[in-house]
Amino acid sequence: MQTRKRAAELTLFTLIFLTCTARAGDVNGKISTSGLKSASNIAVYVDTIPGQKFDPPATHPKVDQRNLKFIPQTIVIMRGTTVDFLNSDHVAHNVYWPSVNGNKALKHSLTVVSPGQTKSYQFNDLGEAPILCNLHVEMVGHVIVVPTPYFALTDMDGGFTIKNVPPGTYTLKTWSEDGKVATQKITVTDAVTNIQLTVSK
Repeated sequence: MQTRKRAAELTLFTLIFLTCTARAGDVNGKISTSGLKSASNIAVYVDTIPGQKFDPPATHPKVDQRNLKFIPQTIVIMRGTTVDFLNSDHVAHNVYWPSVNGNKALKHSLTVVSPGQTKSYQFNDLGEAPILCNLHVEMVGHVIVVPTPYFALTDMDGGFTIKNVPPGTYTLKTWSEDGKVATQKITVTDAVTNIQLTVSK
């Protein structure tokens, strides 16, 4: 009886050990476009994973306002992340977004961000927040809020890498400024997963 109990405990320990040490893999991809001006700056992310919740990062990503531009112009963050908005210009800026994912009830304004000042905001709603400055109408940026920490932005050639994705089957989604959402089922192992996606206007 005692031997069977120890054998069961050892089996359980082994299963827990193997689960905890399952190696994450990287997702390498290439996006091609149809009718879009560029394959760069497209957000690619793993959509909601049922039963999984993630703590937001302690480190705040930063969006600077420099030379009358938002830098970077597009950032991808996980829901619950706090973003610091800096002003490195010598003029004041008003940072605001008129909606999140088209919902105007979620609009928000940080009012005036003076030169040398930083204002912060925690994004808790999924989707795109188009960031603007009503003092300088040419300034346009994007904050893309996604449900998991597995995301990337495409480079100039449409390439991307999402690192450290646990093994499993997921839905991959995209966001782009002037294209439709593309989705694709992927199965990630502890090796590199290579995929291709097409985003159309």
